[in-house]
Amino acid sequence: MPLGQIDLPITIGDLTNYRMDTLTFKVVRFHGTYHVMLGRPCYAKFMAIPIYTYLKLKMPGLYGVITIDTSFQHAYECEVKCWEHATAIIASKDLAAIRKEVAEEAPNPKRSTWSFELIEGAKEVLIDPSSSKGKVACIGATLSSK
Repeated sequence: MPLGQIDLPITIGDLTNYRMDTLTFKVVRFHGTYHVMLGRPCYAKFMAIPIYTYLKLKMPGLYGVITIDTSFQHAYECEVKCWEHATAIIASKDLAAIRKEVAEEAPNPKRSTWSFELIEGAKEVLIDPSSSKGKVACIGATLSSK
């Protein structure tokens, strides 16, 4: 949901050929790599045409067509930054969820993890009665015959 909106005067072009108009921007609580996103309302107001294949935005100006362009390298760098930012946001949310799960399943620090306590009804059985090493296994003595 938008937090509000703001009207800002916008100038597109250079000193020899430019367009000026006021755009209304919606203010949102969105963590991203962009400061502003132009969409259909902007394109309609400036009569602009985005050409995604060549990374250009064209619109009529006072003295001909105004062309705004960028390089594929710059577009790639922006995409990488956006991906890194999105990954960091997802990781932080995942980390918060993992921390919550770990806190709920955390072992009791007062209980010793070095000692093995037999449960009630368990008995020790020699693994190899003919061996002199005396290795034993613990089995439940209350198991059914099945």
